[in-house]
Amino acid sequence: MKRVITVTVLNQSGVLNRVTGLLMKRQFNIESITVGHTEQVNISKMTFVVNVADETKLEQLIKQLSKQIDVLKVNDITEKSIVLRELALIKVVSPSNLRHEMNSIVEPFRPQIIDTSKNVVTYQVVGHPDKIDAFIELIRPYGIKELTRAGVTASVRETQPIESPQLSILK
Repeated sequence: MKRVITVTVLNQSGVLNRVTGLLMKRQFNIESITVGHTEQVNISKMTFVVNVADETKLEQLIKQLSKQIDVLKVNDITEKSIVLRELALIKVVSPSNLRHEMNSIVEPFRPQIIDTSKNVVTYQVVGHPDKIDAFIELIRPYGIKELTRAGVTASVRETQPIESPQLSILK
């Protein structure tokens, strides 16, 4: 099961290495990682997508991460209502006689053309990872020359669904 973990840290040298080192020691495979500054000076947020087979192992990891000196907060936000986005840059073989056809096919994904040459178009696609996957599969027959994905970043929505008492009993 894929889990989305956020780690808020002091923006210090070596923090990323220590956090990913803990994930490595616990044998978690990081499927996606993003790191960036937050609204607070000297604070960064890391977003990890990891595959978890053992929930107990995940709980231990969260406790160990929380004990790190430079770590301010650790959250497993998988079960919350979240906004999840990824960015991909996709260079596609695009002879001029196929460009109109390609652009009409990919239009529902609202990609941006960020670079173009005689036979190649570079699309920027932003959205849920499933959207990126679908875009890639749609454009693949034209010939993908290069593909770069930036990794998932996520934020918890301000408004969370209210759980009814009857539903919580069923869990």
